[in-house]
Amino acid sequence: MRILVSNDDGVYSPGLAALAEVASEFGSVRVVAPDVERSSSGHSITATRPLSYRPTNIGGLTAYRVNGTPADSVAIGAYHWEKVDIVLSGLNIGFNLGNSIWHSGTVAAAKQATLLGLRAIAFSAPASAEPDFEPYKPWLRQVLEALLHEDGPRLVNVNVPREPRGLVWTRVSVRTYDGRIVPTSDPMGRTLFWFSTHALESAEEGTDRWAVEQGWVSLTPLGLDLTDGEQLRRMQSSHPLDEGRAVAVSPPRSSPQAVRSVSEDESEPSASTPDGSR
Repeated sequence: MRILVSNDDGVYSPGLAALAEVASEFGSVRVVAPDVERSSSGHSITATRPLSYRPTNIGGLTAYRVNGTPADSVAIGAYHWEKVDIVLSGLNIGFNLGNSIWHSGTVAAAKQATLLGLRAIAFSAPASAEPDFEPYKPWLRQVLEALLHEDGPRLVNVNVPREPRGLVWTRVSVRTYDGRIVPTSDPMGRTLFWFSTHALESAEEGTDRWAVEQGWVSLTPLGLDLTDGEQLRRMQSSHPLDEGRAVAVSPPRSSPQAVRSVSEDESEPSASTPDGSR
C-alpha cells in the first residue's frame, strides 16, 4: 500500500513524524508537506506562481517540503508518486472539530486527495500534545486498522482526545458562534486585530465535539457535496424556477465548446502558464 502523508503544521512537525511512523507499519510511506506552518489556511491553492519542492529528512522516511499550501502539497505528492492508495493528513497540533473543519488546512489536505479520486483521513490531537505524541500512536494504529479496508469511507476526519476511551462514529458539530474581533497594537502604536471565536451553543450528543468531550476518538465521515438537500427540495417545491425547461431543453447545451467556456471562466487570468495557455 502506498501512503502519502501531509499536514498543515509544516514538514518538520512532530505530529507529522508520529503519524508517518505509524503509517509505515501499514505500507510504503512518502511525506510531502508545506515547508512552513500553514495552519487555518483552508483549502487554498497556489494559482499565481509556480510551486517547487525539495527533499528533506524526516526520520529516515522519503520526504519533501513544498513552498505551498496543504492542498498544493497533496497535489504535488500525488502527481509525482503514481498510484497512491490513501492520503493521511496530520497529526495536527490542535483539534479540528465542528466549524473548524471549514478553515482547517489539515482537513483541506485530505479533501484535496478526495477531489483527486483518492481516499483520505485527517488526524488531529490536542494542542497540549506537542511535542510528545508517543501516547497517541496506539490510537492512530487503531484508527488505521479500522479504516484501511476496501469498503472504508472515502474521507474521514479523526480527532484523538487526551485520554481516549475508544473509537466512535460521529457527525459534525454545527454550532453558531460569535466571531470576536479583539483589537491590540504593535510596538509602534499601530492598531492590529485578532480574530477569535466563542461557541454560543453546547455540543449535541453524537457529534465530534461531544465525543471528544466524553473522551472518545471521533471518526467523522465527510462529503464534498455542500448542497443542503432538504432546503433544495423545499425550494424546488415551493418556489420552482426553470428546472423543467433546463432538463427538457433539446439539444443539450453542454457541448464541448460550452464545457470549455465554463472551465475558462472558472480560472483567473493569472492562472495561465507562461506561454499563455491554461
